[in-house]
Amino acid sequence: MKITNVRTHVLQAALSEPLASARGWYDTRTAMLVEIETDQGVVGWGECYGPAGITAAVVESVAPWLIGGDPLRTEYLWQMIYARLRDHGQKGVVIEGLSGIDIALWDIKGKHFGVPVHQLLGGALRTHIVAYATGLQRRQAEDPTRYLAEEAAGYVAEGFSAVKLKVGFGVEEDVVATRVVREAIGPTVSLMVDANHTFDSVAAIRLGRMIEKYDISWFEEPVPPEDLAGYCAVKAAISIPIAGGECEFTRFGFRNLFVSRALDIAQPDICAAGGLSECKKIADMAEVFGVRYTPHVWGTGIAIAASLHLLAVLPPHTRSSPVPVAPLLEFDRTENPLRQAIVTEPIEHTRGIVPVPKGPGLGIEIDRKALARFSRR
Repeated sequence: MKITNVRTHVLQAALSEPLASARGWYDTRTAMLVEIETDQGVVGWGECYGPAGITAAVVESVAPWLIGGDPLRTEYLWQMIYARLRDHGQKGVVIEGLSGIDIALWDIKGKHFGVPVHQLLGGALRTHIVAYATGLQRRQAEDPTRYLAEEAAGYVAEGFSAVKLKVGFGVEEDVVATRVVREAIGPTVSLMVDANHTFDSVAAIRLGRMIEKYDISWFEEPVPPEDLAGYCAVKAAISIPIAGGECEFTRFGFRNLFVSRALDIAQPDICAAGGLSECKKIADMAEVFGVRYTPHVWGTGIAIAASLHLLAVLPPHTRSSPVPVAPLLEFDRTENPLRQAIVTEPIEHTRGIVPVPKGPGLGIEIDRKALARFSRR
């Protein structure tokens, strides 16, 4: 079997209302999908996290290197692309482009052998993954405490046992929002906060100490990803577990995070950190260092499916516990017209539990009419 073509699909959809994290406001959702064709008619799909136009340019530049190659040689192709771009792309959009290619190759491999990707990764330890609801962003409304409380309570009513709140809008406002959400979800539902790296260590420590009493499961991206010393300072100063890594790339980048003991919870994004090939290596390394692994997921059904396959094979965080703690799936609940539309059978939750796809490869089928509808080109 040989690769005959590599295509990119840049998608965009308008939102019904603007939303905001600490990074700013946005009124559209975008995606960049990778489609790899073979001479045997097997087609694989991947997805790149990051700026869609730029990751598309990366994949299109790399595509000629793949034509004629054996798509089953996933490790060889990963290493070849990485080595040829090492001088210019050890992190960032180059690795995001490589991620989408790698996911598509694993999809081909699973379809070729007639098995789901998780079987090729070593075999599933679980068939269903507990998900946490990501949402609770800011809207253009006067009283955020009211709509945040209503939204959070809605997630609990749907059956989610954990929710994540966006913070980073000022320490005092974040404290109020955290209190309101905790009151809305009750004491037994897990609550995480995500600052999207907006604080310095001084402000992050102040916020962390003020919200410790609300039983926070983790404080995500408290400081910029470049500030490794800041991560260590925050981790040492508060009792809340520290999470991060969605802006880190490859096992080489995560090695530095693990060696410095900067994180309690690693959050690589399969569509950004190097694909399934690399994120399995990162997960194995996290286990060696005693760091929990809960991937960042912010994309379409392709990103969700790829993440589910990896989560299916990872060991529990607490192997010897009578009630082992398993890694969680980040399940984005914010508006995204692309997320479920591009797959013929949307990946949904039931009471906060998401099944791992059973079909060959990623176990999903792409709706080409939806691709045409949302295409930016």
